[in-house]
Amino acid sequence: MTFDRSTVIRTGGGILLVVLMACLPLLNITIPGILPGPTYQPGALHMLALAMLMSAVALSYHLLLGVAGLLSFGHALYFGAGVYGLGIVLRQWDIPLLPAMGLTMVIVIVLAHVFGAISLRVTGIPFAMVTLAFAQAGSVLARRDPGKLTGGEEGLSLNTANVPDWLVGVSDTRNVYWLALVALVLTYLLVLWVQSCRAGHVAEATRENELRVRVLGMQPYAVKLVIFVAAATIAGGVGMIYLLLQSSAVPHAVSADFTISLLLMVVLGGVGSRWGAIAGAVVYVVLTQRLAVLASSDWIRDLPAVLRIPLSEPMFILGTLFVLVVMFVPGGIAGAAGKVTGRRHDSEEDDAPITDVVAEP
Repeated sequence: MTFDRSTVIRTGGGILLVVLMACLPLLNITIPGILPGPTYQPGALHMLALAMLMSAVALSYHLLLGVAGLLSFGHALYFGAGVYGLGIVLRQWDIPLLPAMGLTMVIVIVLAHVFGAISLRVTGIPFAMVTLAFAQAGSVLARRDPGKLTGGEEGLSLNTANVPDWLVGVSDTRNVYWLALVALVLTYLLVLWVQSCRAGHVAEATRENELRVRVLGMQPYAVKLVIFVAAATIAGGVGMIYLLLQSSAVPHAVSADFTISLLLMVVLGGVGSRWGAIAGAVVYVVLTQRLAVLASSDWIRDLPAVLRIPLSEPMFILGTLFVLVVMFVPGGIAGAAGKVTGRRHDSEEDDAPITDVVAEP
């Protein structure tokens, strides 16, 4: 990666954006139709924190799909393992939050190694189906609650006995917001590092031509397993912060629907783009949150039935939007922005390093 003028400008812009986001809880900014209130109020901060956490999870899915070319339908399993794992550990053992998070992270990493090692024995659609099978098994365990640990369909509430007071309560939403911002920044830096290291370059080369990578004496399976575990670990870590934000774990966090949502975020933002994954997640969260409000508005109720029925269903509007994006903007938000600004896709800037890695004897 070369640090030319455009790279410096983008880096500076990213730092300024992070500083602005960090200051939002201290400002009185209202964005009608997007935020439910001023930026200093808990409702707006909760929505922004949720958008940042979903952006972080979308970045982890970007590692799988955008970097390694692995279409997984079971990524929610590791996010849910972070959510439910921390909730169960805090409820079953009297240990502080940080050790509980460390123990949960170990569980997530072990699960990722085991299930990843099995799933990566196959490729393409069979890989997607195997990951889906593991995720469905996790979803059934969460819903059926055989060990009386997950709370079944009702979910699992957060035991706050060992959670610091500054993370508990509506009045402390700004602290959880800042924690979500830190999680997003760290996730972005980690994903950037993984993409820039040798494993990331080999994974991208494997995505393009696995046979050539094998001929050069490299091990695509091992590299893909590293990317798989890294993505799962990030998702599990974000899941733990998600539990602190939502104060409960629900079966949706482990469902295949959640993985499909992550896929839609990445496609909407632009497959292969880090900033695209973030933008797609933010747009998805804002739409899902605000379309529900729009669907129940008076002017929707006054429309004729032929318009009222579809417009009162947020998922119908989202589905239509994604169909339009796939058909007319295949590069997503990042691709459209690149055409407007004349800049290359951010993943294309790493083409030279990938070539160098593959060309090594």
